[in-house]
Order: sequence, then structure tokens, then C-alpha cells
Amino acid sequence: MHLRVTFVAAARCSSLLAERFEDDRPLDQAGWDAVQCAAHELVPLAAAELRYCSPTPRSRATGDALGYAPLAQPALRDCDMGRWRGFTLGEAMAREPSAVDAWLADPRCTPHGGESLLSFIARIGSWLDTRPKDDGGRIVAVAEPSVLRAALVHALQAPPSTYWHLDVRPLSTLTVAGRPGHWNLRLGAA
Repeated sequence: MHLRVTFVAAARCSSLLAERFEDDRPLDQAGWDAVQCAAHELVPLAAAELRYCSPTPRSRATGDALGYAPLAQPALRDCDMGRWRGFTLGEAMAREPSAVDAWLADPRCTPHGGESLLSFIARIGSWLDTRPKDDGGRIVAVAEPSVLRAALVHALQAPPSTYWHLDVRPLSTLTVAGRPGHWNLRLGAA
């Protein structure tokens, strides 16, 4: 049985340099404008049998604006960043430079007191691998760019360090097709 899951990166809620760990702010005006510009490409994904989003305001708003009426999935939340929640990477680096270096170097490390990169990737992978397996089923999930990065690392069974080399822009899509443990990256139109 094969399944097709398309992840849509939520529209932005701040400029790239002002992005915060576990950001729960709503879409900013640039985010709303971007959704309107991308709608012609993304609205057709509303035909998916199942439509989900992470529990953040920006993911919900992105999905709603695209007509998905998504169901919030707690498992699709961003990585738990512990005491760094709400910080930019620069702010965390200014406060705890050696801790940030350790976190970036070791996927098992949790100097912030939250979730390790390895655990985050496993959580997102577990969500992906437990989707209904109806043959030909289509799913769309709106989530933070970090979730798309984790899903891609899991689907390709890539080393965790690959996560740091993936650039996922707001409103970009990632489609994987297959079944649990046997995912293929699908490039091109979702």
C-alpha cells in the first residue's frame, strides 16, 4: 500500500533573522501576502483525504487560508527547545555559546533542557510512519520548516547531521511517497 504525504512549510511570522525557537506568534503581514501569492499552487492540495497542521498559530492560519481546514496534530509541533524557547539562535548563542555549539555538534545533546535533535526527528518520523496506509491515500500537513527538515531526514534515512544542511523556506513543499520505513522523495508538482 502506498501513501503520499505532502508537507507544506507554514508561512512566516517574522523575518528570517528574527525567527525564534518554538515561535508561537501569528502570521505577519508578509506571511499573509505570501500565502495569497502561493495560493494558486497550494490550494489544490486541499483535495487530500486527510489534512493536518502543527498546533502553532502560523501553521493553523496557513492551512486555513489555503482552504485545508486542517486538524492540529501535537506530534507535528516544533522541537522542544526547553529554556531556549522564544530565543533567536543569536540570542541563545550570546547567552550560552558552548551549549549551542554542543547542540549543533551532537544530535543527542540537550543543553537547553528540551528535546534532542535525534528525538525530534524520531517523533516526526513516528508520526509519518503511523499515517493511515490506504492505497493511493493523500495527506497534506502544514508545519514549521523544522518539521519538514526532520521529516526529510527520516524519510531518506539520512544521518541526523543532514538536518543542518537543509534549507526549507516558508510555503515550500516536501512530498514523500511510499509506506512506513520505505519512503521516496517526490520532486516536482505535489
